[in-house]
Amino acid sequence: MKFEVEVISKETIKPCSSTPESLQQYQLSFLDQVASPVFMPIIYFYEADSKLSNSQKSNHLKKSLSQVLPIFYPLAGRLAGNLHVDCNDAGAPFFEAEANCNLSQVITNPIPKLMNKFLPYKLDDLQNLGVAVQVTTFQCGGLAVGLVMSHKIADALSFFFFANTWATLARDKSAAADLPRPRFDSAAIFPPRNISGYKESTGIVNEDDLAVKIFTFPGEKISHLREMYSDPSQPRPTRVEALSAFIWSRFVSALDTRSDPNMIHIVLHAINLRTRVDPPLSENHFGNISRIAIAVPTADDGGYELLQKVREAIKAVDGDFVARLRDGDKHLNYIKELMTHNSKGQLLPFNFTSLCRFPLYEANFGWGKPVWVGSAGLTFQNLVTFMDTASGDGIDAWIILKKENMEKFEADLELQKFLA
Repeated sequence: MKFEVEVISKETIKPCSSTPESLQQYQLSFLDQVASPVFMPIIYFYEADSKLSNSQKSNHLKKSLSQVLPIFYPLAGRLAGNLHVDCNDAGAPFFEAEANCNLSQVITNPIPKLMNKFLPYKLDDLQNLGVAVQVTTFQCGGLAVGLVMSHKIADALSFFFFANTWATLARDKSAAADLPRPRFDSAAIFPPRNISGYKESTGIVNEDDLAVKIFTFPGEKISHLREMYSDPSQPRPTRVEALSAFIWSRFVSALDTRSDPNMIHIVLHAINLRTRVDPPLSENHFGNISRIAIAVPTADDGGYELLQKVREAIKAVDGDFVARLRDGDKHLNYIKELMTHNSKGQLLPFNFTSLCRFPLYEANFGWGKPVWVGSAGLTFQNLVTFMDTASGDGIDAWIILKKENMEKFEADLELQKFLA
C-alpha cells in the first residue's frame, strides 16, 4: 500500500546540561574513520495508547532526549571532517510528522523502501550530524519513532545502547543514576591514522538502482536448514550461519556467476570486536568497535563449504587480528587492495549483518514495547540484514540487490521452499 507522510514541524533538541570544556573534542578512532558515511536507521512502531495523546508522547520524547544527550554527548555534537566530533551541544534534529494511513496498513506486509518515509533524512545525507529523530503519528492513533545515527560515530551495538538508554530514561527518570555509562575511549584502542587514498563511500550505490525486499524464514524452515548443513564432527550451525550459507548459495545459483572464471567472490560478516580485544571490552564501549570477517568461497562452493569458510574467517578474528587493526596500516592496505579489485569489476562482495538477539523490542518509552521494529532501504547492494521476527521464532532477512539481480533471486524455486 502506498501512503504519504507529511512533516509538520522541525526543531533541534539541545542537551539539558552542557558538555564540560575538557570533553569538547571527541577523537574518531581508526575504525570510525573507515566506517561508511551513512546513517544507521531503526523504526519503532507502537499501537495507540489511551493514557497519553500522541502530542504528550512527542513532548515526552523531546524532554527525555534532552536528558539522555549529555550521557552520549558526542551525538549532540557535529562531525569535523573525518578526524573528530566538536562536542558543542548543537543538539539533535527532531521532526514531527503525520501519515495518512493506519499503523496496521504499514506493518502488514511492509515495503522496505516506504519505511524511509519515517526517517528524518536520507541515509546518505549524513551532513555532520550525530543523531536525529522523526516521530510520525497514524490516523488510528499509533506512533512511529524513526531513529538515525551516524555510522561514523557508532556501530549497531552502540546504536541500541543509546536507544534503550533513552527509552529507560523516558520510562523512569529515577533510573538515571543506575544506568550504565558509555565509555568513549575507542581512539585510544584503535588510534586514528592517515587514511588518504581510502574512499569511505565505497559500496554506496544510487538507491534508484536497488531493490529491497524482506524475506521471512519461519523457525521450522531455519531448523531444517541447520540440519541440512550439519556435520556430526562439527558444532551445529547457528541460525545465522545456516541462513547466510543458504542465501548466498541461492544468489550465486540465480545469477550463474560460474560463467566468469575471473570473478572473485567474498562473503563478509560484521563481527563485534569487544570480546576479541585483550583484555576484553565491555558492551558499554561506544563507537565502531566492530569489523568484518572475510571468507573467500569459489562459485562452485555450496552452502556447506561456505559455512566452513565463514567459520574459519570468523575464528581468524582473534587477538592477532585485533593487534593488526590497532596498527592500522596492514589492514588499510588490504581494504585498499579489495577496493582496487572492486573498481575493476573483478570482485563480487556479499555482506551479512545480524541484528538477531539484539534488544530491538526493548525500547519502551513509557507506553509499552513496540509491536514491530523495522529497518529501511539502505544504500548498499548485496547486503543482507537479519532481524528477529516480532514473535522471536523466525528471521526476517532484509535483502538489497540490484533490481535485475533481485528478479532472478526471488524467482529461485529452492529459495521459495523455505519462505513463509
